[in-house]
Amino acid sequence: MKNRLLTLLTTIALALLLSPLVNAQKFNQELATGSVLEVIKKRGAVKIGMSTFIPWAMRDKNGQLIGYEIDVATRLAEDMGVKAEFVPTAWDGIIPALLTGKFDIIIGGMSITPERNLTVNFTAPYANSGTQMVANKEVAAGFNSLDDFNKPEVVLTARRGATPATAAKRLMPKATLRQFDEDALALQEVLNGKAHAFVTSTPTPAFEALKHPDKLFLPIAEPFVQGAEGFALRKGDPDALNFFNNWILLRQQDGWLKERHDYWFKTRDWAGQVVE
Repeated sequence: MKNRLLTLLTTIALALLLSPLVNAQKFNQELATGSVLEVIKKRGAVKIGMSTFIPWAMRDKNGQLIGYEIDVATRLAEDMGVKAEFVPTAWDGIIPALLTGKFDIIIGGMSITPERNLTVNFTAPYANSGTQMVANKEVAAGFNSLDDFNKPEVVLTARRGATPATAAKRLMPKATLRQFDEDALALQEVLNGKAHAFVTSTPTPAFEALKHPDKLFLPIAEPFVQGAEGFALRKGDPDALNFFNNWILLRQQDGWLKERHDYWFKTRDWAGQVVE
């Protein structure tokens, strides 16, 4: 009788111990099945949300997408054994588009910020950039500090919804900030003398100053905000986050990310491919 009772109690105890493990295993299997990685593998393509920022992503003379982001996303797709499908999207609507499933991931030079991180998950940084400005030589003559630009009569331009626009508001709150949907429009205001400076990510200010030495200059030589860029994906997908983090780690370790970053950000060997 005692042996039967002992056996029964042991069986009940084992069942109680194993039940959470079985449930946990079932939960993990459901998570894996629901990962965007499975969607990508079944589709045979990864859909990438992006927007055009020189030299992150831009159109060449034949209308094809080129740039650092394009190289990164294309290599990622190759390593996954799938195709890369790019989905150009207006920057101020790119996170909502991700959340509604228009694409699988954002690879678009998106800076990691606490505000964005409340809505999406970010991978580890795969690139580091900074915020800088390029100014009109005539309108901003003698300006060489943030204080010089932080005045009510000063007009700044920036890309709508981008991190440099946020930095401009925070660091130069007294200035008037005009936001545009495209970098080219924001820059044109400065070239036309209708704005003092264009606030954007490096290395664009240096490149534009070299292209227009008679009209533009760098009032502050170094970036005044440092940034870190990561892939953005929907929350609740630990398997995808793990995969993309490890992909970035491996491509950092083998030097591929640095080689591509140096090509696009430290040279202008690619400039002949695009319309100036």
